[in-house]
Amino acid sequence: MTEYTTTTDDALEQSPLLHDMLGDALAQLKVFHTKLRNEGELKGIIGPRDTGILWERHILNSAAIVPFIMHRIPQQRQLRVADVGSGGGFPGLIVAACIPSVDFTLIEPMERRCLWLGECVEAMHLTNVSIQRARSDEVIQDIRHGDTAPFDVVTCRAVAPMRKLIPWTIPMLTHGGTLIALKGRSVQNELDKAKDIIKRYSGLNITVQLAPVGGDLEPTHVVIALRR
Repeated sequence: MTEYTTTTDDALEQSPLLHDMLGDALAQLKVFHTKLRNEGELKGIIGPRDTGILWERHILNSAAIVPFIMHRIPQQRQLRVADVGSGGGFPGLIVAACIPSVDFTLIEPMERRCLWLGECVEAMHLTNVSIQRARSDEVIQDIRHGDTAPFDVVTCRAVAPMRKLIPWTIPMLTHGGTLIALKGRSVQNELDKAKDIIKRYSGLNITVQLAPVGGDLEPTHVVIALRR
């Protein structure tokens, strides 16, 4: 595995919490963490205030949705997961490292971010990830035309408010498929504003759950939307 040197201290760098929460994926995610540290700000992937809190803000926060994806595996063992608006790899790269038995498609429209994702996949030695440069509406059209199979699970983080996110993601799902979206504290307000959009998708069952990030760290919010 490629070696990188770390240049800035992270508050959780030596914490046993990392192994507790990330398990066997920790070695790969350390590679990702250090690449983010060394190159992320320069390439516009993270902000300057993020460099000392990457484990908590980005990696552990993203990994919080792993149990929700794992919950789908007994029902559908050959899961196909799409991560929409993967950007810097949150949560797509993190969950792909944590669940190597599941195939992930990272969907990202920006070329420079697709190049970044490709570099990370290679550095982390991930074999269960493909990268698709496309907008969500393009993928939806491919699914409708039968050129692409729908997905069992769609994930996303900090992509758009729910009134936009629902039409961008739900049509990608199989019937019985699940949208798993990482959200902030204002998630209920987002859902309230999306009521009319939600009504357009008959049988859409939506819940909000708190997802532990680890230890005493503040939990995050996860929207679970099941397409009937």
